[in-house]
Amino acid sequence: MTNNILNKFSLKNKKVFVIGGCGLIGSPISEAILSASAELYVLDNDKKRGNYLQKKFRDFKFKYIYYDLSSINTFDKRFKNIIKKYGCPNVFINCSYPTTRDWKNSNFDKNKISILRKNIDIHLNTHSWISYSMCEIMKKNKIKGSVILFGSIYGIVGQSTNLYKKTNLRENMNYSIIKGGLITLTKQLASYYGQSGIRVNIICPGGIEGNVKGKKIKQPLNFMKNYSKQSPLRRLGKPEEIAPSALFLSSEASSYITGTIFLVDGGWTSI
Repeated sequence: MTNNILNKFSLKNKKVFVIGGCGLIGSPISEAILSASAELYVLDNDKKRGNYLQKKFRDFKFKYIYYDLSSINTFDKRFKNIIKKYGCPNVFINCSYPTTRDWKNSNFDKNKISILRKNIDIHLNTHSWISYSMCEIMKKNKIKGSVILFGSIYGIVGQSTNLYKKTNLRENMNYSIIKGGLITLTKQLASYYGQSGIRVNIICPGGIEGNVKGKKIKQPLNFMKNYSKQSPLRRLGKPEEIAPSALFLSSEASSYITGTIFLVDGGWTSI
C-alpha cells in the first residue's frame, strides 16, 4: 500500500511547463519536478540562468525555452507557438513575477494610475489570460491536467505597516490587487473546468528569503526581524519549502483537490 501512495507523487510520463522556472521560487520547483521523473519545460526570460540549468540537467528530460511574459503584445502568440511545437502539458505552473521599473513606487504615497495599469497588464492580465488559455488547450486536447498559479498571503490579508519600520521598504497597493485577483480567478477556473477534469489551485507563500542566480537575496535586517516577530514560526520561509507544495499539486496525490488556496506561510494567516 505504501508504494501505491508513493507512486501517486510520480510525474513519470508527464509533461510539465513552468513559467518563471529560473527564479527564486521557480528554481527549486523545477528541481522538485525533475526529481519526480517528469519531462520538464522551463519558460523564462533569464537566458543566462536558463542555459546554466540546461547544462546542469542535461541528463534529465529538461528543456529551457526563452519566454518573456511581460512582452504584452507577443506573449500570447509566443505561448501558443510553444504549445504547437512541444505539445500540451499535463501540468502547468506559473510562478513568474513580472514588474515594471517603477514597481517600487506602488505604495500609497507614490502610486499612480499609470503604475497600476502597467503592472495589472503585465502581471494580472497576462497570468489570467495564459491560465485561461492553458485550461482551454487542455480541454481541447482532453487532458485532465493540473494548473497551478502563485498568489501571496497579501492576496488574502492586508500588509502590516509594522513590518516596514526602520527599513526602506513600503507597503504595495498594486501587489495586493494582483494577488487577490489571481486567487479569485483560481476559484472561477476551478469551478468551470472541473467538469473537464482540469484542476486549478493557487499556492500562496508568506515572506521568502533564499538564493537565486548565485546571490543571496536579503531583505533589510529590520524587516526580517519585524517579520519574524509576527510569524508563528518566528522566521521567513525558504524557496525549497515551497517546492514540495507545487510537486504535490502537480501529482495524482492531489487528485481531489481543486480551487484551493494552498498556504505555505509559516502560520502567518492563522493569527
